[in-house]
Formats: sequence, structure tokens, C-alpha cells
Amino acid sequence: MRGGLVTIGTVAALLAAMGLTVLGLGAADNAVANYDASSWLWSTARSELARVNGVTARVDTRLEIPGARRHPVQVTQTDRLLILRDLKTGQVSSLDLATLQITATTRTTPGLGVNVVLHEDAAFVVDAVQGIVRQLDPRSLTPVGEPVRYPPGITGGAFDGEGKLWIAIPSEGTVSAVTAADLPATPDAEATGGLSPKQVETYTVAEPSHELVVSTLDDGVAVLDRTSASLVTVRAGTTRRTALTMAAAGTLPARTSGPAVPVTVSGDRRVHVVADGDGEVRQFTVPGAGDRLSPAVAWAGRFYCADEASGTVYAFDGAGQLVDTVAGRGTGPLELEVRENHLFINAPDSSTARVVDDKHQIREVNKYANDVLGGDPPPAPPPPPPPKKPKVGKPGAPRSVTAAAGNAQARVSWRPAAANGAEITRYVVEGAGQKHEVGANQRAIEIKGLTNGETYTFSVHAVNAKGEGPARRSNPVTPTAAVPDPPASVTAEARPDGTVLVKWPAANGQGNTIAKYAVTATSAGTNAPAGESAKTELVIPAGELEYGTQYAFTVVTVNDKGAGSAASPMSNTVVPFAPPGQPVELRASTVADRPGTIAVQWSPAVDNGRPVTKYLVDVAGKVSEVTDTQTTVGGLGDGQNVLVKVKAVNEAGPGPEASVTARTVAPPKVTVTGSSATATSVTVTFTVDAGGGQATCTAATGGTSVSGSCSSLRVTGLTPGTAYTVTVTASNAAGKGTATRAQTTDALYGIATCNNGPDGDQRTYCDAEIPNKRNGNEIFRVPRQDNDQQEGWARPGTRLKAYCKVRGENVDSWIYNNQKQSTWWVQVEYSGRNYIPWAWLNLEGGDDINVLPTC
Repeated sequence: MRGGLVTIGTVAALLAAMGLTVLGLGAADNAVANYDASSWLWSTARSELARVNGVTARVDTRLEIPGARRHPVQVTQTDRLLILRDLKTGQVSSLDLATLQITATTRTTPGLGVNVVLHEDAAFVVDAVQGIVRQLDPRSLTPVGEPVRYPPGITGGAFDGEGKLWIAIPSEGTVSAVTAADLPATPDAEATGGLSPKQVETYTVAEPSHELVVSTLDDGVAVLDRTSASLVTVRAGTTRRTALTMAAAGTLPARTSGPAVPVTVSGDRRVHVVADGDGEVRQFTVPGAGDRLSPAVAWAGRFYCADEASGTVYAFDGAGQLVDTVAGRGTGPLELEVRENHLFINAPDSSTARVVDDKHQIREVNKYANDVLGGDPPPAPPPPPPPKKPKVGKPGAPRSVTAAAGNAQARVSWRPAAANGAEITRYVVEGAGQKHEVGANQRAIEIKGLTNGETYTFSVHAVNAKGEGPARRSNPVTPTAAVPDPPASVTAEARPDGTVLVKWPAANGQGNTIAKYAVTATSAGTNAPAGESAKTELVIPAGELEYGTQYAFTVVTVNDKGAGSAASPMSNTVVPFAPPGQPVELRASTVADRPGTIAVQWSPAVDNGRPVTKYLVDVAGKVSEVTDTQTTVGGLGDGQNVLVKVKAVNEAGPGPEASVTARTVAPPKVTVTGSSATATSVTVTFTVDAGGGQATCTAATGGTSVSGSCSSLRVTGLTPGTAYTVTVTASNAAGKGTATRAQTTDALYGIATCNNGPDGDQRTYCDAEIPNKRNGNEIFRVPRQDNDQQEGWARPGTRLKAYCKVRGENVDSWIYNNQKQSTWWVQVEYSGRNYIPWAWLNLEGGDDINVLPTC
């Protein structure tokens, strides 16, 4: 069956406070330590973590993180702890896997350069840029002692199998091991004795300033020196260097299991395997084309290498022979990690993952299984392919280099050159024996000191960090005193469609025909051509000018001889604007404690030059206007899937809408998964699809009701050997859901006990019934010893089925049953339901009268 949103009491409140939601079947039951061959895998498109059981290759628990949609997230885990780091925001969250409770959060610098690592109860944040290795208490994410400091620009940051954290220091050509300090007894206490993590070992592995890559081993570390093309292993204090023949830079996995270290050279699709001991190097080629190979991972005598361009994983045996090919369902990043005696292959941008056991059986996992009741929302479109990494080189030639002659001067303008991966730092203009350098945002210049009647051409080239780009020459121009007049005035208007209209009156050509007008845009620190027009106006297209930036314009008149006027007076200042952008990070969620209600939240839209005045929120056709970036919409149906659309509005009008689907809280559904009984109680186990709400649960039978956990409830005080029907009820804001389970309590038996004494009549006291006289094991229709109410007599050793207890006449068994004396009588199965003094009945299982309910 399909699963649903599972609420786990106060855990749900904590998760909600952190923006986390637990999804899936039996999440409460599965919220246990992660030692059962499981691994948490990230899904970028769904903003979810799925816990995949390696044995069953199935998802048993899911955590939704709405604020991280499309964010890359680093997942670090042990058997008891899970730490997440959102690379977009830098947020670090610690989750206790035994309770599914967030224990702490902290902030780091967003992006690559910071790494979070775990080993048992030790957590570290490695700041590679600053060279700081800081231990954290994973319970509170607070620092433990003082950090270990290295020179900036370290690499690595992973634990080996012995619990040492290895760091490479390229500036020194060394690798260093760090051990963790003992944690304090409580998160808010000081570390024992004020201890701090320690740098315990350092080894020289390369020349200073070489580029180093680290992979930790079961008992040490491997360091790839990419500069010298060699691999150095450090095991038990001994270093061993192995030279490699590589045509391109190699990579290593963060962690290597087993004695052989695979070095992947993506550029030529080869893997070099360096064996422990003799340092023998074997090589094999990965099929396919391209350079998007992820580092090969060693697992159970094989090597698994993923091609992110095709989504294919190739498996090679120890001799380098291709033995298996696992076709993917899409392209994008592939994460390979060995955990809990399994290899987990995760495609964060896909719905699928794979699990490989130590026999190399490969099984596919649907990470989106057991989604919320009613089916998934429409699938998100596939992410766009990552942009190709630009080749960094010298800049291209400027475009549209144009010169216009003036009186003993010329005006030169141009369009930007292609930067080719490195920012343009300046432009160089040459001609007429002059050389001028201007800033990258200054793309127009007046060249003065020219001679009228002489013809000139000018060249312009761009410069970036890679050097000077090719030059482009202007049209030839001849300065003259016969220049046209500039326009007398210029006006500008920013229009709601993002364009800017620049207008001016016709200029005096002074006897020559006016061929065109050249318009220059000026903003803070920028002077660049905006376009040319044969008319007395120019429409600058939307997007050519930066929205929200002030601009003013000048116009130069150019006649049919190529002579240009001086610049016109400056126009009025305008600020280009357009409708706002699409609201981003739109999230719509179930309001758990209110029926028919959706909470909508988003991040502000780009205003595109004018402030956003309001947002139009459409939820299932109900439109409202809000000025905040969040709202709550009610009056919807229970369990209703709704489409939420949000538009931003500014002076230019509404912008494009963002949309998302959501579901209102539905009445819960209960599925009983099992039951068990003792003589006086029934335990029912069940799962609850809380329908997006916060469910409370009860179980009732036989006039007795109990409330508590929404995964298992025990009803006590029942009669032994009795058939019951237990009704389990889950309630939330939208209503109730019930399920029943039939279960019979275990029968409870007692032994009629009377042992003859040592003397006289005592020796035959228990042998037979004595009419109208008292002896052991007499059974009555009432809880007192009335001769006319006696039903019979049970021979010693008779096994009687017990139902309940009742207070009655005090009975003393004296020497015949170990001086047992009590006013309790037990209702038993004897010619129907009748009573025997507890003094004469020893209950099985310890003779505890308290296990019996009161009749």
C-alpha cells in the first residue's frame, strides 16, 4: 500500500521547527539507530533524504527539507548520527537517528571549501580555505577545545578506519593526522580536562606547493601528488611512493576500502590501481567517451567507476576486466559510498539509487517510494544540464568598433569583447600615434589632437588575466571643421516593458545630410554606446541596460561624410524597469492543525528596477493579495491536492508565476500490522498515515481505552482467555480513522494445591472430599465457604482455567499449602464459572494474584 506523512509526537514538532517532515511507512518504528545496513541518500529535486535498507533495497523512512530544493547537500553519517550541510546556505544540522530529532544547527560559509566529517561520536568541520580543523560536539555542534590550525589551502578531511582524521597541506608538501578529544558528559559541559583535538602525525609526501588529493584508507592515508604524478601511501608510519604515468590530472575517492588504491584519470578514462606491498600498478580503461568520470571506488575485490555523462556505472574485477555494466536512468552526479557492508550508488538528481552487496548483487531502489497519500505531485522538470566549463583564454575582439570624426577629433566606441573565462580588466585604443587605456566599462572615448582633412583609423583590443586579445579596426574617418550640430536636447523615458525610449529633435546638418544619430548611455562609472538610429529616437531593448540602475544619455549627430558633432546636452535620468521576476523557493505545505488549509511561503522575486508592491496568490482558484512573502489559505477541502501559483507585482505589472502543488490535511488512515497478547493484555502494532496532520492515537476494547504512541498500544486489565476486538483510532484536525483487530488473551491456569500433613488425620486431609466439612480445593458458587453453595471439589494437582479475582471470605490453607492465607477468590472454569479460594490455587507463572483482573 502507499505510505503517508507520519507524525511522531513531539518529534514532529521538532522536525517542523527545523523545516523537516518525516514521510513513509512505519517511520516511527524505523526511527532507530542506523546500524541495520542502511544509508541516508539525498534527492536534490525532491529536497529529501531517503533511508535505504541495504538488505531489502527498500526505503523505510524519508525526511523532507523544503528549504533545500535543488541545493547540493553533503550527507555525513554514522550508526547513530546524521549531519547535513547545505552547500547553498552553509546550514549544518545534526540529526539523532535514534529519535529522528534535530539536536543542533550551526552556520558555515556557503559553497565548496568547508567539509563536515564524522567518526563514531567525533565530528569535525574542516575549513580548507582558512586551514582550520575544528572539532564539534555532534549533540550541540558547539566547538570542543581549540582547533588545529594549518596554513590556508589544505585538502582532504576524512577519517580512516582507525579514527584518524587526515589532512594534506599542499603548501608544505605534508600530510597530517588529527585525533579527536573526548566529549564532555553533557553537550554544555567542558571537554574532559579542557582537552582539544591533537595533530598526532605528520609525514612529508611531496615538494611544497604541489597539488595534493587525499583518500583515507582502512589503516592510513593515500595522497595523490598531481604535480609529480605519483601516489604516496602512509600505513603504520611507513610511507611508500609509486610513480604513475598519467596524461591528465587524477582523482581519488574520499575513502578507499581494501588494500588497493584506484586512481582515476578522467581525461583519458583510465584507472590506475596501486596495490599494497609491492606497489604494483595495474591499469584499465573505462568504456565510453568524455571526461565526466567520478573517482573509482574499491569494493569487495572490485572497482566501480561511474560515468556521470551517461549515468552508467562500470564494474571491474581485480585484474581490470569489465565484469558488469549498470545502466542509469539519467545523467548527473553519482555518489558512491561504502557503508554497512554495502556499496550505495546514489544519483541525487534522480529518483533511483542502487545497492551492491558483498556478493556484487546489484538492486535498484526507488527513493520516492511511499510518498504522501494520494500520489505524487506532477514530476519536477529535469534540471538543466550543467553549463560547460568555459575554457579560460585571452579575450575576443571587441564588436562594432565605430569611429565618428569631429573637428580635430574623433569619437571611438565599441561593443564588449568576449571575456573567454577571465574578466576583462581594460581596453586599449590605438591610432593617430596615440595609445589610450580605458576601464572595462568605458567603451567610448574622444581622441583629440587630430588634423582636419587627414584620414585616421583606430584599433581596439581587450585585456584580461590571460593577456591581450585580438584587435578590431574602426571605419576610416577624416576630421573636419564642417561638422553638424548636436541635437539641442535629449529626453529619455523608461517604459514598463523594460525598454528605454530616447528622443531628440532633428539636428542641423550645416549643409550636409544627416545619416544617423549615435546614442551613448552613461551611468555611475560607465560610459558605453547604446545604439544608433536614423530617426530622432532610439528604443533600447529590454535587458540591454541594467534594471534599477540610473542612466542618462547623450546623442551625437553623424552626417553622410562621416563627420560627427559634439555630444548633445545630457538627458534626464531614468531607471530602467520591467515586471518583477518569478518568486523563488516557493513552498506550499500542509497546515497540520487546521483542516482545509495550506501555508504558502516564498523568497522575494527580483524587483527588476521597481519595488514589488504585492503578490498575487492563487490557491485552487482562490486569489488573494499579500504584501508579505507568506500567507495561509483556508476553506479548502480535506485531503485535497491543490495547485498554488504566485506572481509578484510592481509598477510594470505582474511578473511570471511560480507554481507548486500541496495537499491539505486528510483524515488519518490506520493500518494494523500485528497484535499479541498476554493473559490480561493485548498489544496492537500499527502504522498511521496522518494525512499531513498531527495524529493522536487510542486503542479501546472491553470498556478499557488507552492513548499514546501512534505505532503500538497496549490495553491492560483484560480477562484471560477471552476474545476481544481492539479498535485503534487515529485523530487529527481533519477527522478520525479507525481499524480493528481481533485478539484473544492468553488463558491463565492455576493448580489446585493441597498437600497432606505429617500426622494423624493430616495425612489424609487432601485425599478426598469430606461432605459438610472443610478441606482443601473446595469450589463454591459464591466467594465464601457455604455448604449449600458448594459446587464441587478439585483433586490436588487439577489444572483449572482462571478468569478473574474477587474479594471474599478469608481462607487459611495452613500447613496444606505453605500457610497461604488470603481473602482473594479466583473465578475458574469448573462446571461453568465458579470460585476457589486463592489459598488453594497456585497460579502458573509465579502465583501473582495481581495479574488477574477484578471480576
